[in-house]
Amino acid sequence: MPEPTKKDEMSNGEKESVAPDSSEVPMPTPEISLEVSPPPPEQPVETEGKDPQPIEVIKPVQPEPVENGSKEPEPEAVVVGAKEQVESVNSEVKEAPSPCSPPPPDKDDATTNTPSPPPPPEDANTVKKLSIELPMWSLGEGQAPEDLDKPVDTPPLSSLLIERPQGGSITVGGDISFVAKVEAQDLLRKPTIKWFKGKWMDLASKTGKHLQLKETFDRRTKIHTFEMHIIKAKDNYAGNYRCEVTYKDKFDSCSFDLEVKELEQSQSVDIRSAFKRSSEGHEDAGDLDFSGLLKHREPKQDETPEVDVWEILKSARPDQYEKIAFEYGITDLRGLLKRLKKTKKEEKKSEAFAKKLDPAYQVDKGGKIRLVVDLADPTVELKWYKNGQEIRPTPNQRKFIFEQKGTQRIMVINNCGLNDDAAYSVAAGEEKCTTELFVKELPVKITKEIEAVKTTVNERIELACEVSEEGAQVKWCKNGVEVPTGPRSRYRVKSEGLKHWLIIDDASKEDTGTFSLMASGGTSEAKVQVELKPLKIIQDLQDMTVLLGQPLKMHCEIFPGNVPGRWYRNGQLIQSNDRINILQRAKNHRLEIVNSTIHDAGDYTFVPEGYSQSLCAKVHIVDPPRVHLESLNFPDNTVTIVAGNKLRVEIPISGEPAPRVVWMKGERVILDSGHRVRAETFSDHTSLTIDIAEKEDTGNYKIVLQNEAGEAGASIKVKVVDIPDPPEVPLVTEVGGDWCSMTWEPPIYDGGSPILGYFIERKKKQSSRWMRLNFDLNKETTFEPKKMIEGVPYEVRVFAVNAIGVSKPSEPSKAFVPLAVTSEPTMLVVDDVTDTTVTMKWRPPDTIGAAGLDGYLVEYCIEGTDDWRVTNKELTEKTKYTITGLPPEAKILVRVRAINAAGASTPRTLQHSILVKEVIEPPKIRIPRHLRQTYTRKVGEAVNLVIPFMGKPRPKVSWLKEGQTVDPTQVTIRNTDCDSIIFIRKAERKHSGMYDMKVEVENHVDTAIVDIQIVDLPGPPQCVKIDEVWGGNVALDWTPPKDNGNAAITGYTIQKADKKTMEWYTCIEHYHRTCITITELVVGNEYYFRIYSENMVGLSEGATQTKDSALIVKEGMQLKNPEYIDHDFKEPPKFTQPLINTFAIAGYNATLNCSVRANPRPKVIWMKNKIAIIDDPRYRMFSNQGVCTLEIRKPSPYDGGMYSCKAINNLGDALVECKLEVKGGFTFSELMQRGVPLHLIDKYMSETKAVEQPEK
Repeated sequence: MPEPTKKDEMSNGEKESVAPDSSEVPMPTPEISLEVSPPPPEQPVETEGKDPQPIEVIKPVQPEPVENGSKEPEPEAVVVGAKEQVESVNSEVKEAPSPCSPPPPDKDDATTNTPSPPPPPEDANTVKKLSIELPMWSLGEGQAPEDLDKPVDTPPLSSLLIERPQGGSITVGGDISFVAKVEAQDLLRKPTIKWFKGKWMDLASKTGKHLQLKETFDRRTKIHTFEMHIIKAKDNYAGNYRCEVTYKDKFDSCSFDLEVKELEQSQSVDIRSAFKRSSEGHEDAGDLDFSGLLKHREPKQDETPEVDVWEILKSARPDQYEKIAFEYGITDLRGLLKRLKKTKKEEKKSEAFAKKLDPAYQVDKGGKIRLVVDLADPTVELKWYKNGQEIRPTPNQRKFIFEQKGTQRIMVINNCGLNDDAAYSVAAGEEKCTTELFVKELPVKITKEIEAVKTTVNERIELACEVSEEGAQVKWCKNGVEVPTGPRSRYRVKSEGLKHWLIIDDASKEDTGTFSLMASGGTSEAKVQVELKPLKIIQDLQDMTVLLGQPLKMHCEIFPGNVPGRWYRNGQLIQSNDRINILQRAKNHRLEIVNSTIHDAGDYTFVPEGYSQSLCAKVHIVDPPRVHLESLNFPDNTVTIVAGNKLRVEIPISGEPAPRVVWMKGERVILDSGHRVRAETFSDHTSLTIDIAEKEDTGNYKIVLQNEAGEAGASIKVKVVDIPDPPEVPLVTEVGGDWCSMTWEPPIYDGGSPILGYFIERKKKQSSRWMRLNFDLNKETTFEPKKMIEGVPYEVRVFAVNAIGVSKPSEPSKAFVPLAVTSEPTMLVVDDVTDTTVTMKWRPPDTIGAAGLDGYLVEYCIEGTDDWRVTNKELTEKTKYTITGLPPEAKILVRVRAINAAGASTPRTLQHSILVKEVIEPPKIRIPRHLRQTYTRKVGEAVNLVIPFMGKPRPKVSWLKEGQTVDPTQVTIRNTDCDSIIFIRKAERKHSGMYDMKVEVENHVDTAIVDIQIVDLPGPPQCVKIDEVWGGNVALDWTPPKDNGNAAITGYTIQKADKKTMEWYTCIEHYHRTCITITELVVGNEYYFRIYSENMVGLSEGATQTKDSALIVKEGMQLKNPEYIDHDFKEPPKFTQPLINTFAIAGYNATLNCSVRANPRPKVIWMKNKIAIIDDPRYRMFSNQGVCTLEIRKPSPYDGGMYSCKAINNLGDALVECKLEVKGGFTFSELMQRGVPLHLIDKYMSETKAVEQPEK
């Protein structure tokens, strides 16, 4: 566990004490002397990081009273002063257990004194002192020996803890667990728990290998379990512990004790063995445990080690430490050097003080303490300090009193408080000694208990209690929960001196309960009971009768006046809202309803809160009868009903009590027992019912209402309506191509409702299916049907519509046939003009009706007149016509009409006039964009060039090639009025050249040039030779081919071949230069090279090969090859691996493999049933290094049979065969779908049966 600070060791002004061993009885020996060496007592050890903290171990002899009223022992004791923090403050010395005082902060102090007012006399028993360097730390505040026998106050009943941790005892090194349980049945979240040691040390920050905190929650039992585990306990873990649980405003705590017993061991301890490092790797390995030395050392053992290692090390040089440690068996040299470094030099004797302040003092709160020093030089000026601030005496202040007795200087602190708990020091010249004063706060006890209170509502309650200390902090609780005392709280807390009050100015019944005052030294409880005052009715509720809609006000008066109450109507609670207002002013209670309704009638009750008595009254609501016709929303109170339908009119009525209702039509009363017409009356409405409405039911109906509050009447009008009669027969007045115009007369009877419109239908005469033409009502008596088919006879009819429905249809009209003329001709233009003729062109009309198109009529007139003349007496079917016999240089206008059976169309007129005079247009050649540059074609391709031109009259066209007339046998030329065509069926290289085109119109000429290039494959390069061979490189050189194919050479392709195999491999492609170096050739091989030339058409058909070969030899070696007679490796084909019979699965690829050896390389032929397999996509054949493979893709049973592989070369041939059977074949229908011939299907089916029978 982590080392606490100094404040962790001392709290609330109490001395840290060593708990006595309960099994040990104090020895009466007046004097005990303990010696531990090394280091010697006169040689203090320096500390690292913190000030030295001496600890006193005092054996009390007999207690005597002192000045401040508290009892302090005047002991005869052994005082052990330590300059380091030890592992446990509560370490014991078996001979003398005693309380331990806090250490002084000044590390220069060499000795410590007992905190007693005057020093003992010279003849009294003296105290022997032994100084030991002890590291000190504490888990928390322990328990003083004098507190062990005190009875523990029983804590109040827990409001949160259902199981509290219990105290226990363990031995040093043992484990123990403490458990606390909290029930979470009424808790919304997890409560907060804290574990403390002593009064305030929070153990949450001390968790580690020795302390663990655990929390669990059982969802079934709804219980939180909190556990504290102490592992490998040490003796300083003993003491008082506390567990605090907090949830919102609830608080609970529990205290328990832990006793740690020492293991009984007797063993000799050697200082040198203490510095031997443990192999187990404990946390204290390598550190000297002086506490253990004190415990296990025999009290009167004076023997010392034969060799004083400490003295040897002190006198030795640092470079000899390792040798000395090895000589005396000390393995933990680092721990030994650490202790040696902490050893202090011998302390000089003080020159100013004969006796310094004790390291620490303790006093009860409110008591008095004397701090005494003895001066060696009484003339030295003395100054007292508190927390570094000088204490100056004042005349009127009795807090600090300074006294002198000989060489003694005394400072008395009266009425010690918590603010006096501080560090004090006294300075004599340049020397200074310090001490620390701890003020112990006594528990606040309750001297006068709270008295029980019984009172009534609205009275004042004062709960008073007295405690043992003024200004003490107390807490008021109600039923175990702290009472809120904020500015808006009903509770007020007051204190004066020792008295504390809890005041409730206006008591209510909720204040009944148990109130308690909690102080640090106890709790006082008292019960408070608040009862109601007797109820007195001053004014009771009165029965009331109110008109409907009028305000309703009820009033009563009771005593006491501030008692709230509730209003009920017919047993239902009344809540305040916008219409209902509930008021209370002192003794008066009012209920006001702004607009009373029928539902407000009933029995009203007022019940004062907390009382069994109630006030009752009845309210009766009356209302004159009324008929509410406005809710019907009928115009002029008229109800319209369609004849033959059922009519039921419900009219709301009101009145309280319910009125009597009479229905009348004229002077006739309608009874509720009628058959077809009857009247019915209910609580809130009356109704008139007509089962089957007739025209006679039209008329006025009167309603009369009567009750005790008055009489009322009203009338309604019933109107019976029907559908109208059909309209008159429609008349078709005009017919178009897909439309017609029709009209009709309205119906004679409109059905009692205005005609809203008409629906129109049509049908083909031969059909019986009518089609609705309008879905929106047509308000007029005319209509124009559209989208009809020309040439088809139609009929139409009309329906009349009113608010009731649609009438029956009218009689159909007479049949009519829609026909229409065509639209006007389009794109009328002038095609040609001469001195006496004008040629016009146009296009057919966009729309030609069902009557078709018979022809066109062409007309013209002289500009400035309206005399249109027909040029063609007979219709022309062509879209081009030449008008002849025109006067020269006259201006005419031309128009064209389209004629069919329906008549002539609208004319299409030329927008401008035409001058009858021929116009010369200079020629102009329009060369296409792709012919403006060289036109390239390959040999054998066709050439077809179209070159348009313009000119009038018709131009004359001529062609020349390279200045010569074009040979018509080689090139075909065809000329028209607007273009010229060059056609070559099969181009040859001689057709290449520049073609000149010339177009002439009288004296006007235009020319153009067309460049035609016919290209072919180039020839092979020339003179390919090997320039140089070095290393693995060969330099080649060649000249371009003679024939470039009529195109520029774009590159070369270079290939190489090993002389042994003569298989050619491409080294580089698209190479532009005529020399190259071939690299990375294999040493020892002999190579030939060949080169192809390439142009835009492709590679040359042939390649030029080097005559000589290039032998790649190893550099630096000259080998003279012996001459051998070349062996003839030629041999006929021979199969080294034959084919084997194979079974295949239908639908899965199958392969047949064999290997053949032959030279030269043979030609391999695969056959099925002695028939060669050629270009069949179901087979793939491979041949690599003599291995021949036939792959059959997804075979079927049809693919079964005898397969053979034949190899042929110039020396002979060889043949191997195998049988392939395919299992899992197809059905007859599947083979038919695959297109297998019938004779092969029959053969396959018979073979399949033959195979299956032996298997069975």
